[in-house]
Amino acid sequence: MTEKLSKRNWFLITLFCFMGGIAWNTENMYFNTFMYNSIYGDASQAAMAGAMAPTTAVSRMVAFSAIAAVLTTFIMGNLSDKLKNRRLFISVGYILWGAVTAMFGLISKETTAKLLHLNGDAAILTATVWVVILMDIVMTFMGSTSNDAAFQAWVTDITHPKQRALVETLLSVVGTVSAVAVTGVGTFAQAGKLSYRTFFAGLGIIVAICGAAGLFLLKDPPHTVSKNEKKSNYLADLVYGFRPSVIKNNPRLYLALSAFGLSVVGFQVFFPYLLVYLQYVVIPDNGGVQNLIRPGVIATAVIVIGLIIAAVVLMLKFSGEHKAVFLAPGAILITAGLVLLSVSTNIYIILIGVLPVVVGNAIINILLGAAVKDFIPEGKAGMFQGIRMIFVVLIPMVVGPVLGDLACRNAAATYPNEFGVETIVPAKDMFLVAAIVCALVLIPMFFLLKKGVDTLPEKAEVKSE
Repeated sequence: MTEKLSKRNWFLITLFCFMGGIAWNTENMYFNTFMYNSIYGDASQAAMAGAMAPTTAVSRMVAFSAIAAVLTTFIMGNLSDKLKNRRLFISVGYILWGAVTAMFGLISKETTAKLLHLNGDAAILTATVWVVILMDIVMTFMGSTSNDAAFQAWVTDITHPKQRALVETLLSVVGTVSAVAVTGVGTFAQAGKLSYRTFFAGLGIIVAICGAAGLFLLKDPPHTVSKNEKKSNYLADLVYGFRPSVIKNNPRLYLALSAFGLSVVGFQVFFPYLLVYLQYVVIPDNGGVQNLIRPGVIATAVIVIGLIIAAVVLMLKFSGEHKAVFLAPGAILITAGLVLLSVSTNIYIILIGVLPVVVGNAIINILLGAAVKDFIPEGKAGMFQGIRMIFVVLIPMVVGPVLGDLACRNAAATYPNEFGVETIVPAKDMFLVAAIVCALVLIPMFFLLKKGVDTLPEKAEVKSE
C-alpha cells in the first residue's frame, strides 16, 4: 500500500464523513430532544403516569439502536466483503438513510392515535414513543449499512497504517464540525423556532443527495475487488471474529477495542442526555440564555475552543508513530474533566471541564481508532466492522445510557411541563458515573501498551487510488 492518499480520496473521506456525521448527530443529539420536547413536552399527568419516564425512553431508544447497528454491520459488512462493492453499499445506503431521516418529523401523537385507532393519553403516548424507537431502528439499519459497515471498511481499504492517525484525526475533526453544524440548526428546532418536521426533512435531503453523488464519485480500490478470491462460507465469516484462535492471534486488536469501548461507555453515560441537561438544567441554573452571552462567558468559551484546537494539533503532530505516549494521558484527561463537570452547573466550571474531556476524547478516538484499523487482519476489513461495533457501539450504547438513566433517576431532578407535570431531567451526577467508567480504560490500555501499540503488523502491498 502506498503511503500517499490521493486528493480525490481525501475529498471523498471528508464529504462522506461530514454527511454521515450530519445523519448520526441528528439521530444521537436531536431524536432525544424530539422525544422530550415534541412527544413528552405536552403530555398530561395521566399520560406520564401510565408511560415510561422520558430518560428511560431515551435509554431504550439508544440501546435498541445499538443492537440494530451491530447486527446490521455484521450482516452487511460481511456482505460487502463478499460482493466486493463498497461503493454501492455506501451510496444507496446514504440515499435511504437520508430518506428515513427526512420522514422522522412526520411522527406525532395525533398521527399515531389516528393510524392505530387509540384512545387514552397513556396508550397514545406509549405507542408514539415506540413508533419513534422503531423508526430510529430503521434509520440505524440504513446508517450502519452505509457508514459503519461499508464506509469504514472502504477507509481501511484505501489507507496505509502510517496515514491512519492523520485520517482518524480528519474523521474526528470533520465529525465534530458536522456536530456543530447540526447543533447550529437544531438549536432553532429545540427552541421551537423551527419545526422538527422541517429540520429532519432538510438534513435528510442533503444526506440523500450525497448518496446519489457517491454512485458517480466513489470507486473501490483494486485490492478490494481482487483480494478475497478464495471461496469462504458467509455464515462462518459472520462469527470469524469470535473464534478463540482469531482472538489469540490478534491480542492487540481486542485490547485496543476493549479500551476504546470502555471510553465510549463512559461517553454514552451522559451524551444522550446532554442537550436536555443544557436546556433544562444548565441554562436555568445560570439565569437563562441572556446570562450565557455575557462577555466573560464568551471570552472563556473562545479560550477553551482555542486550547482544544491547539491541543489536538499538537497531539496530531507528535502522535502519528507514538501512540503510546498519548493514550494514558488521554484517559486521565477525560476522567479529570468529567469529575469537574459533576461538581457544579456553573457555566464557567462547565467550560473549564469541557476542555480536558474534549481533548482526552479526541486523543482516545483518534489513536485507538487508528490502532484498531492497523490491527485488523488484512483482507477482512468488512468482517471486523461488526466486531468493532460490538465494542464501540453495542456495549456502550446499551450500558452507558442505562447507567446515566439510573444516575438521573436517583438524583430525581425534575422540571414542570406545559401542564405543570413534573418530568425527570438529567442531573450532573451522570458525569461522576461517566468518570468512574473512563478511569477503567487504563486497565486494558496498560496491557495494550505493554504489548506495543506503535509496532505495525506486516501488510501486503496494495495501492491507493
